[in-house]
Formats: sequence, structure tokens, C-alpha cells
Amino acid sequence: MGLEKIDAVVLGAGLTGLTAAYYLKKAGKKVLVLEKENRPGGVINSIKKSGFLYETGPNTGIIASPELVALFDDLKDIVSVEIANPNANNRWVMKNGKWKTLPSGFMTAIGTPLFSCCDKFRILGEPFRKPGTDPNESVADMVIRRMGKSYLDYAVDPFISGIYAGDPNLLITKYALPKLYNLEQKYGSFIKGSIKKKKEPKTDLEKRISREVFSIAGGLSKLTDAIANEVGNEKLFTGVKNLKVTPNDDQYKLCFTLSGENIQIMSRHVVSTFGGKVLSEIFPFIDPNELQPVLDLRYAKVAQVIAGYNSWQGIKLNAFGALIPSKESKISLGILFPSSIFSNRAPEKGALLSVFMGGIRRPELLENPDKKLKEMALKEIRETLKTTLMPDLLEVYRYPAAIPQYEISSGRRYEAIAGIERKHPGLILAGNIRDGIGMADRVKQGRQIAEKFLL
Repeated sequence: MGLEKIDAVVLGAGLTGLTAAYYLKKAGKKVLVLEKENRPGGVINSIKKSGFLYETGPNTGIIASPELVALFDDLKDIVSVEIANPNANNRWVMKNGKWKTLPSGFMTAIGTPLFSCCDKFRILGEPFRKPGTDPNESVADMVIRRMGKSYLDYAVDPFISGIYAGDPNLLITKYALPKLYNLEQKYGSFIKGSIKKKKEPKTDLEKRISREVFSIAGGLSKLTDAIANEVGNEKLFTGVKNLKVTPNDDQYKLCFTLSGENIQIMSRHVVSTFGGKVLSEIFPFIDPNELQPVLDLRYAKVAQVIAGYNSWQGIKLNAFGALIPSKESKISLGILFPSSIFSNRAPEKGALLSVFMGGIRRPELLENPDKKLKEMALKEIRETLKTTLMPDLLEVYRYPAAIPQYEISSGRRYEAIAGIERKHPGLILAGNIRDGIGMADRVKQGRQIAEKFLL
């Protein structure tokens, strides 16, 4: 195939890339999406098997950005957003081997056994403490400074395990939890900031940010499949091999192999949503020293064991899931209860569980064979959820580069990305190497990329 000119080429058909391509096409731009895997969706992947519906990537999202609200509006005729049932409001945290419900408000925080009496009194003074002055303060240090050690141990530590599979001592608040960081910096306090933000004027879309947990009827793949269909099969190439991008005057030449055929594309704009590790291969013209801070990004290694029960006999699973603080010294990071959150994930009287292991603290667990991972997961389920049943479905999934860690190196990485983009106009390095890891973050970034091209 000869040289074909495109307005923008998007590398990666995950949620970020598909969103960017969708809005570029909607604006009349000639766009092409190149994906190295044989299907669109990126890490999002929903599987139906033996009467169960489960996710092997993100299990849920949160309606946390106006861009996500707008995307759901645009796709309302082809996807059905499923809001989590009230069980999702309950999150269990283990303390001394027993489950306790994580507080959801001030009064429940005062009454919970999760936090020390000293820290409960300490929270009353949170609005009056001075903001931090260290832009590279860790999440752990920030929480201890403003709220106390027990809040770190039994609220933030398990939360960080559930979101990042990470260590709050290593994650930097400014990058890993920017909304929390900005509350303190702008308003001086988490509590004062939350109250004042609620009173600030909002756009119609912002008013609809509910922060509800969501999925899509039929699984999250229905969302990425719908966006891919809107982009169009003729604009989305999967199974792309040997991709190389090189500058060519004021454009970029992309060379790749598709079904054995060598193809060349010319475009003024290239958007990469790939992870950091492959960027040096795809963009050989970028100075290795300039790219190194991006390549240094560390990823948590995670194993997920899916356990499906046709009939559940154990403690009642009336919660979003169960998180395990690191100080409890258990094998797993936590157990998610998808069938308690959304309908049609398991047989009517059954249960679907996802056990997560590994993470930054225990990456060596992924070296175990599948049989051993299954044994460890079932032991955790038996001991903590009080069942003697063997599951009717048991699957293992490994993610050697599951979740990027927004650690102290993040500042250098962000500076490196900005420098590379200045040096090479028309090139954008995006994806979860910056700007957050949640689904709302990914949609927001994709929409902003599209709007940047349209200015």
C-alpha cells in the first residue's frame, strides 16, 4: 500500500485512544487507530463463561468527570450504563482478622473501631491545620500529618491497595491523588475544601458528576466495542506488527505490518497511548536520554483469581468488596464481589469473587504457578468469607504491568513528556503514563486530546 495521508493517527485502541479517535472523527477529521492486539479495548475485557460474567481488566468505574458524563450521553442509544446497587456503598476492611465497614461519613468515622480514639479527636482539628509545603509529599506522610496513623493503616492503605496495588509510602499525593492534593492546597483542608467545592458554580455536566460506581450492561467491553464501532472498522486496524514512527518534514511517517502486508501512513499528528516500555521501539528518533524518565515508570504486578459459585454458602456478601490492610499480613490485597454490585454476573443464588494478589509489596507472588495461586486464593476465601464450597469456576489472570505507580519519579516523567512534545510538534504521549489511571481519567484525557487538535 502506498503513502496515505491522515489527519491524526492514534496508537492504541484502549479507552483513551478510542475516545480521542471518536471525537476527532465526530469533528470531521480523518483519523486512524492502530492496535497491536487482535481486538480493541486495551486492558478492558469482559468474559462470559459457564453462567458468569467477569472482567479481566478494570472491574468498575466511577462517574467522576464531565467528559465521562458527555460520552455516556453520546452513546446512550447503544450502551446501557449500569449503576451499582446500594451494596457498593459498603466497603469492608479487615482489622485483627475481622471485617469492619469502612466509614462513609463523619458520624460513622467517630463510631468505627477502625480508627484510634486519638485520631478520632484529631480529625476534628483537620480544618484548622496548615497546608503541606512539600509538593513531593507521599500519600502516607500527608495522611498521618492531617488525619493520623490509624486512618493511614485502616482507610488509606487498603484504599491504595485496591486502586493502585501500591504502597502509600511511595506514591506521591500530587500525582496519585491530585484531587485530594488540590483540596488542601487551594482550600487549606480536605473537609473545608469538600464543603466549599459543593457550593461552587458548576456546568450542567459537572452537576451530573455523581461519583457513583458504574459498569455497562453486558460488561465493560460493551463500552469500548461501542466506541470502536462508532470509529468504524475501516478506521481501526488491530493486529498491527513492527510499528515504527519517524519524522518526515512537518509530518510523521508510520510504517507497520498488517496481515503480512507492509503499510505506510503519513500524518501531521500522532497520539500514543501505549505504556512506557515500548515507546523507544516505536519512536526511535526520540533521544533515549530524554525518553528514559518515561521508561522508568514502575508498574505493579498483579494476579487475579476469578472464583464463581453457582450457589453461595458463606457470609452474606452485601458489600462492594473486602480490602485487606498491609499490616494484616494476608496473602491477598483484597476480594471484590462483582455479583453483589451488579446484576447478571453470576447465577441467581450464586456469587462471583475476584481475589487480587501481588502488587508493589508482593510482586514475587506472580512467580507461582496457576495451581498455587488458586490454592492461595481459595484459602483466603475460606478463611475470610467462611465458606467450605469449591467454586464452579476458577480462573487465573496475570498482569505483569498492571497499574502504573505515580511515585517520586512522576515529576521527571511529566517534564520529559512535555519536553518531547515541544521538540516534536504534532506528537502526543498519553495513556496512563500521566493524568490518572481511572476510567473517568482516561475518557477525560482522550476528549482533551481531541479538543487540542480542534483548536
